[in-house]
Amino acid sequence: MRWWDIDPVLELERDLFPEDAWSRGMFWSELAHARGTTATRRYLVALAGGRLVGYAGLATAGDQADIQTIAVARDHWGTGLGSTLLTELLSAASEFECVEVMLECRVDNVRAQKLYERHGFAPIGFRRGYYQPGNVDALVMRLTTESDGGIAAGPASVQGTEIDG
Repeated sequence: MRWWDIDPVLELERDLFPEDAWSRGMFWSELAHARGTTATRRYLVALAGGRLVGYAGLATAGDQADIQTIAVARDHWGTGLGSTLLTELLSAASEFECVEVMLECRVDNVRAQKLYERHGFAPIGFRRGYYQPGNVDALVMRLTTESDGGIAAGPASVQGTEIDG
């Protein structure tokens, strides 16, 4: 993701997460930490036919990573794009030498929970009222390092979609 991606990202963000959409400033702040030799973030966009159809972000601190966001345009649901974006973030976590990846997911977002479970994430708790202003609880999930030394990841390809980090 680059600064010129922020406007189309915001359009998708507002469509998918109308109650708790990130602001322009939040994305700018995350991107500021995604470049250079001291980068602690990885943000990606997915393009299909020149149109932004998905994005995802990961933050790291020491040996722990946190999935910040994953979003896929409604007309691309069920195509495997969410899985591809998640796989790319898990690869980034390995590059950052993280031994565990955490995330929060709305308790009412069963589609996302199933995606994370397919990739080896397990529920470990809840954050009450995490998503505001709707006061929706978050399910906290965690993925730990596999025995071969890397973060577990599933398949990573969707035909006709370009992932750009």
